Amino acid sequence: MQIEGVLLDIDGTLMTGNDPIPGADTAIRFLQEKNIPYRYISNGTRKSRKNVLKKLERIGVKVSVHEIYTPAIAAIQYLTDHSIKACNFLITTDVMEDFQEAGIIHDPKAATVVVGDAGDEFTYASMNAAFRSLMQGGSLIALEKDRYWKDVDGLSLSAGPFVTALEYSSGSTPILLGKPSREFFLNAIKDWNIIKKKILMIGDDIMTDVRGAQDAGLLGAITFTGKFRSEDIDTCPVNPDFVINSIEILPVLLERSENVRNISSEIRVIKRNNI
Repeated sequence: MQIEGVLLDIDGTLMTGNDPIPGADTAIRFLQEKNIPYRYISNGTRKSRKNVLKKLERIGVKVSVHEIYTPAIAAIQYLTDHSIKACNFLITTDVMEDFQEAGIIHDPKAATVVVGDAGDEFTYASMNAAFRSLMQGGSLIALEKDRYWKDVDGLSLSAGPFVTALEYSSGSTPILLGKPSREFFLNAIKDWNIIKKKILMIGDDIMTDVRGAQDAGLLGAITFTGKFRSEDIDTCPVNPDFVINSIEILPVLLERSENVRNISSEIRVIKRNNI
């Protein structure tokens, strides 16, 4: 089993807040030096792609905006394909820049509601306006449905609880465009001529990163540097293909993935029937 392409989660995998996780720079340079295709595939919906790039530059490696794939970029493609030019957005002003650059405007009375991790922009007024749009027959688009994420000051609510509140109150079924959507993973790798079973997704969320990747036909690895707890691995209903202590182990994993018997003791291999 040789790994020929890598998808990298950002928060909890490469960084905690704005601080790089030790070894992240070495891991990415290894991918660059070995010419292994990789892409940053984040479920973060607070920052525009331009500012995600600035954040990644803190790691100390060269980053291209085309290496970054976010739910906002997926949503722009979806809205464009469906000729939707105005939405009732529940997102940060920073992420709004991505949509404005694509010619999609905010209208609090628009039928289509787009929800991301709006942080302090979530208010009763904004949630109620979204609820009213949906009660008039509007569509609910979820950029992501993560329950929580690991910020610098601890675990914090993500978009999922707010999407669920609108789903429950309006009876709407959300259209999910971020992880763990199968299409999100496949669109992130659509320009790669690589067998899916040779592409590895690394993240700190066992459901959105690992199970989402596996449902899309990819391999999934969980890391313990983010929100996932190492003590939960044996009771978790999801079986990751690899369990690693940190992203710094990635070069070892890639060099030895063809021969699992020589894998480092810091990497646990979970054998599944389809491997």
